[in-house]
Amino acid sequence: MSVTDATLPRERQGLILERLHRDGKVVATDLALEFKVSEDSIRRDLRDLAAQGLCRRVYGGALLAQTPVAPLGERHHERAELKRVLGRVAASLVGEKQIIFIDAGSTNTALAKALPDHRSLTVVTNAPDVATAVLGRPGFEVILLGGRLDPRIGGAIGSRTIRQAQDIRADLCFPGVCALDPVSGLWTFDEEETVLKQAMIEASGETVVIATPDKLVASATHHTAPITALTHLVVASDTDASMLERYRHAGVAVHL
Repeated sequence: MSVTDATLPRERQGLILERLHRDGKVVATDLALEFKVSEDSIRRDLRDLAAQGLCRRVYGGALLAQTPVAPLGERHHERAELKRVLGRVAASLVGEKQIIFIDAGSTNTALAKALPDHRSLTVVTNAPDVATAVLGRPGFEVILLGGRLDPRIGGAIGSRTIRQAQDIRADLCFPGVCALDPVSGLWTFDEEETVLKQAMIEASGETVVIATPDKLVASATHHTAPITALTHLVVASDTDASMLERYRHAGVAVHL
């Protein structure tokens, strides 16, 4: 379907929805130029799509509507090879004799498996999967944070978990990622999980975020950390270059 001055609202909304599925977000001013209509017309289109539950309106445009987070067991099989590669790159940022927080998540489990032996590392985690990935291997001490285990998150959350995290000082932190933005930073879905991630970040010297492509266009409900709190970003090598430049401009070291 081509874009012309005569494009009807329903056709235009179909094209906007295609862009949302492709990019995860749209900007009203860009759409107005592309479709040769007013921004008011685009805003009406976005309101109609939001009313159908197909997108979520934000300042200046819209994001693709949130989809339920799959259970951790299912997420382990999603983009498994990419997660293994990202995990290896992230593991290269870990030095000897460091204390590291590793949050729950399928990509962080891949990181734990990629950590090298004989480095005298202390892994502090709320996730049984992460603990199991390093437990008994030479050169690892494991501290498992206790608390209520959430089967969807795949780790412990709650006040007890947060207090234990606050009692530790770490060199590096690897928080799980629900959504990431080069301006606002890290976002999470669950309030208790958000507070735990914040405690890990505040207790660590540096923060490393590992993001699969879907996290770079996703949206979540709870702001977790500003972009200035993030030190490193590990992403796929085919990530859009202009997006990566925005992270670099914000002071984040990008690793492909």
